Amino acid sequence: MPAVLLLLAAPLRAQTPAPAAPAQAAPAPADDIIVSARLSGAPIWTATRDGRRLVLVGALEPVPKGLDWNVVPLEQAAARADRVLYPVSASFSVGDVFRLLFRGGKITDLPKGRTIADYLPPPLMARLERVMAAEKSDEWRRKSPVILAFRLLGRHAGLARGGRSIRDVVADSARRAGVPGRSIGTVRGKEVIDNLMAQDPAAYRDCMAASIAAAEAGRDAAADRADAWRARDIPALLADPLDTALSRCWPWADPAIGPRLKRNWTDALDTALAAPGTTLAVAPARLAAEPGGLLDRLAAAGYAVDGPRWRD
Repeated sequence: MPAVLLLLAAPLRAQTPAPAAPAQAAPAPADDIIVSARLSGAPIWTATRDGRRLVLVGALEPVPKGLDWNVVPLEQAAARADRVLYPVSASFSVGDVFRLLFRGGKITDLPKGRTIADYLPPPLMARLERVMAAEKSDEWRRKSPVILAFRLLGRHAGLARGGRSIRDVVADSARRAGVPGRSIGTVRGKEVIDNLMAQDPAAYRDCMAASIAAAEAGRDAAADRADAWRARDIPALLADPLDTALSRCWPWADPAIGPRLKRNWTDALDTALAAPGTTLAVAPARLAAEPGGLLDRLAAAGYAVDGPRWRD
């Protein structure tokens, strides 16, 4: 699979959880599930009303290699839930891969004869020049904003992958225990590719501004983000320049895909909370805690929400 496909599909999930066997007949007490989940160190909230219960896991994506957190209690909680909800998955075909091989340049590069300076105001371009001063070549000037933003976040702000994702921790345990689970939705690879090929570089100004700010903060931005997540300091996580940049770039800030991703989550939670027992859901921490996000929506609907403070 081309590297660009891995890069752009990563904010989604390039797989769907395998169907699980029916859950065990004797469910665990809901309070035991909640206690187990919270011992993991991940930010966990519970929403309850009229006997319905949701355990919402605020996931950090991507998880950097070497991040130290206790996965065992969360695995135990997943194995004892009644059902599990996973993030949106992306479905890519062989045809999508070949399309990227032959036409991927339309995503990765700016139109012929254009540079990034054609799309940024001079003060922002001057900041970008300072960040990129140590680059060995100037090929970055011809890269599309979506690719350049990911480069800024990776090389300069320290965004890294390699750790075991929170979603996989939960999915592996739930599968072994026979707990049913499903992705809240699927985005087709063709849709993703068409969306990226149709992007107007000028529409990425906010993404570039946030990515440059994260790069200016240096590689400590990623470490600070991971530390805030592990400490369950949600206001600090939301204020981190790297996390902010991720929220203002593709796919979350895309006017077509971003609202759909959020709507998938709200619809899935409405359905889950209409079912008896305990639902465990793995959602991005920012999506859960941002103003107007999942937690605010649950609280406004009259659910008693318990867990880490998510707003000042």
